[in-house]
Amino acid sequence: MGSSRDIAIGPVAVVSILLGNLLQDEVDPIESKAEYLRLAFTATFFAGVFQAALGFFRLGFIIDFLSHAAIIGFMGGAAITIGLQQLKGFLGIRNFTKDTDIVSVMRSVWRPVHHGWNWQTIMIATSCLIFLLIAKYIAKKNKKLFWVSAIAPLISVIVSTFFVYITRADKKGVAIVNHIKKGLNPSSASQIYFSGPHLKQGLRIGAIAGMVALTEGVAIGRTFAAMKDYQLDGNKEMLAMGTMNVIGSLTSCYVATGSFSRSAVNYMAGCWTPVSNIVMSMVVMLTLLVITPLFKYTPNAVLAAIIISAVLYLIDIEAAYTIWKVDKFDFVACMGAFLGVIFISIEIGLLIAVCISFTKILLHVTRLKTAKLGKLPGTTIYRNVEQYAETIKIPGVLIVRVDAAIYFTNANYARERILRWLRDEQERAKENKETEIKFLIVVLSPVSDIDTSGIHALEELLVSLKKHDIQLLLSNPGVEVIHKLQSSEFIEHIGRDRIFLTVEDAVKACAPEASENV
Repeated sequence: MGSSRDIAIGPVAVVSILLGNLLQDEVDPIESKAEYLRLAFTATFFAGVFQAALGFFRLGFIIDFLSHAAIIGFMGGAAITIGLQQLKGFLGIRNFTKDTDIVSVMRSVWRPVHHGWNWQTIMIATSCLIFLLIAKYIAKKNKKLFWVSAIAPLISVIVSTFFVYITRADKKGVAIVNHIKKGLNPSSASQIYFSGPHLKQGLRIGAIAGMVALTEGVAIGRTFAAMKDYQLDGNKEMLAMGTMNVIGSLTSCYVATGSFSRSAVNYMAGCWTPVSNIVMSMVVMLTLLVITPLFKYTPNAVLAAIIISAVLYLIDIEAAYTIWKVDKFDFVACMGAFLGVIFISIEIGLLIAVCISFTKILLHVTRLKTAKLGKLPGTTIYRNVEQYAETIKIPGVLIVRVDAAIYFTNANYARERILRWLRDEQERAKENKETEIKFLIVVLSPVSDIDTSGIHALEELLVSLKKHDIQLLLSNPGVEVIHKLQSSEFIEHIGRDRIFLTVEDAVKACAPEASENV
């Protein structure tokens, strides 16, 4: 159903830990296991419904409200949170906090050692982690050896399981997976909550997990689509993932999405179609039917090491540094999401990321850009005086360009900003004993649209200028803008002879001699 050829679907670390934490806040997985599972299936069902609805109604643009900077911070914070949670298995700690914030986790790790670190567990986990990191380094240095990194986790599991079995390390305190039920997933259709108090919880958890899963999945799909130069339909991807999770919720699955590591293996292995997902599913099915008993002695430590090695690469310090250099507000969004995740919770971190992203959007919408223009000597070209120092101003003329659509959100700001340019220029002319400003040219070529509030702001600007005996001229308004100005009769107020095709035409109309001398 999707348009991506490379994306590999399955459980991923970020969504898994997010879903687990949200569920544990509502139901204890040890004391109320059946209820916990039912809530997980319910959340998965509604995550799928949420995702499919976004795709069906073509609302994929909503996930773009999470800026790249916010995602970098969120993923980095989630990676640290996930890694810290694995310290329980890595160190062999039996009593561990259920909270995800860094303070609670570190307190649980470093409190008096009656909780019992296990040196055998630490040795297994450390050796596996070193092996996995070396494998990743080899694969990174030589792309032809990508399979070394891909097969390293499986080798770690096989070797550690074998040694635990022959040494019976589980008798010495090494925690193992124990029994894994054989067979395919049973139907869970009857276990989904469609009423009662857990319905609201399932809806909330599903929406959050679904949004994060969708953001990660579509981002991964776009990455590989760009690498192979084909078009990805985000709405199709959402509809496909939503349908997948709805069906999954009926067959004892929890929220799945595109996995970057598996998709990377797909890409490096030469995958060209989604058939790779079918092959992968068949291998998983074969594992469930035949070889699950072999994993009984797999130590939890090796699973912790595999997860830690995977999430380390989600922390992109270089990208955060680039964000800092390029846009400080983006960096605030990045760090807000990062700190929110590691010091409070994953869902609060995500909320902070969304809020900061929305704030940035609102700031850009309400505080549109304007620029004062000057003429490049010997040409008919007018450019931003702050960008081109060699530009020359036309005596008695102020040229201001508006660089965005004018709506009710920024109309008053646009008018005030233009008047501020005018006041500053008037004061400067008075101090330097230059020609007083008699003409204001507003360049509207970048303005793609205008609403009634924007037109009203132009009318107020016109009235204000007439009081100071300053003439208003407009340059190159677009077809949408000129149509609305005509419909509102603003053109009759300003005069048809006050609208020009180019800035040069407007300048010649008000200061012909000055224009020719520049």
